[in-house]
Amino acid sequence: MSPYSTDPPGHATAGPLDGVRVVELAGIGPGPFAAMLLADLGADVVRVDRPGPSPLGGDPARDVTNRNKRSVLVDLKSPEGPPTVRALAARAEILVEGYRPGVAERLGVGPDDCMAVNPALVYGRMTGWGQRGPLASLAGHDIGYIATAGALSMIGAPDGQPVVPANLLGDYAGGSLYLTTGVLAALLTARATGRGQVVDTAIVDGTAHLTAMFWGMLAEGTWQDARGRNLLDGGCPYYGVYETADGCWMAVGALEPQFYAVFVSLLGLHDEDLPDRADPLNWPGLRAVFTARFKTATRAEWTALFEGTDACVAPVLSLRDAAGHPHLTARGTYTEAYGITQPAPAPRFSDTPGTLRLPPAVPGAHTPDVARDWDVPELLKDHR
Repeated sequence: MSPYSTDPPGHATAGPLDGVRVVELAGIGPGPFAAMLLADLGADVVRVDRPGPSPLGGDPARDVTNRNKRSVLVDLKSPEGPPTVRALAARAEILVEGYRPGVAERLGVGPDDCMAVNPALVYGRMTGWGQRGPLASLAGHDIGYIATAGALSMIGAPDGQPVVPANLLGDYAGGSLYLTTGVLAALLTARATGRGQVVDTAIVDGTAHLTAMFWGMLAEGTWQDARGRNLLDGGCPYYGVYETADGCWMAVGALEPQFYAVFVSLLGLHDEDLPDRADPLNWPGLRAVFTARFKTATRAEWTALFEGTDACVAPVLSLRDAAGHPHLTARGTYTEAYGITQPAPAPRFSDTPGTLRLPPAVPGAHTPDVARDWDVPELLKDHR
C-alpha cells in the first residue's frame, strides 16, 4: 500500500483523522505546521485567515505548511468576525491558535468564548513562552526559546559559538509536535467525557522536555554540561562530521563496537593501531586520524564505499540532494504534488494512510465551500 495518497477530496481513501474538524486561527511557524500535520492525517482543517497580506509575505500557493487545508477570510476586528469564528468552533473538535496570551480573549475567541458554544472543544494554544510566567507577554522567536530552555548551548564546537539548528528544534520539535500530541490526547478525553480542555503548548516547555535523556546523563555523570565534549554532541570522534576532498561532508555515527570495527576497516585503518576509543583523552588523536583520512577522497567516493554496510556513515545531503536519494525515493519520503517537491505525510499507517488532497490554501479561497459544508452561513456575511 502506498504510504500516502494524492486522491482528490471525497475519495474513499482517508487518513486516521478523517471526519475530525479543526479550526486554525492563522499565524506563523509552529501553529500552521501542527495544523498541517493534522490535515495530512485526514482532518478537515479550516484556516481562518485575516484580510490583507501575509505577515511574512511570500506566495501562499507555495507555503507547504498550508497544504491539505481550506481557507476562509474573517476579519476578527469587525463586529461579525468573532461570532463567525465561534460558529466555526461550535462545529469543530479542535481549535488551534498562536496569539500572545490574552489576544484571543480580547478578540472574543478565547477558550471561554469558544467552549461556551462547544463544551467538548479542545482548544490548543501555541506560544513560545507559554500562557503564564514572567516572559509570557513578550515577543520571541525559536532561537530565544531554545536558548532559554538550555538546548542551544548544547549544539556546536567546544571552542566556537552555539550553532543555530534552523528553526527545527524549537518551533517544530518543541512546539508543533507537542501541540499535535496534546490536542490529540485531549481529543480522546473529550470523546470519552464530553468535556474539552485547553492545551497550553509552550516551545520552552517542549524543548526542555526533549532534553530529558541528557538530564539523566548529567545526574549519572556521563554528560558534561558543555557543548562539543560528549558522546552525542560532536565531541566524540566516531559520532561527528568530516570534510571530504571536494569540500563536502560525511556523517559518522559508529557508536557500537561492532559498527566502529566496520567503520575503521573501511577507512583503511586497523583498530589495533589506533588509541583506545573508550578513553576521551584519546579523542583528539582519533579525530585527527579520521580527519586526515576523509580528506583523501570525495563525498561520492566515500558514499560508494560505506553504503550497504553497517559502518553507520552517511553523506551530508542538501535538501535538494535528499529528495533524490535512492532510499528516500524508494520509500516515497519526498514527493512532488501540485508542482512542489515536498515531504510526504508522516508517519505511515497500514490501513488509513495520510493524504495529499489539497494544494497550499490561498487565503479565502474556500469560504463558500466551508460555509456550506460546515453549515456556517455567517462566513458568507463576513466574506468580502
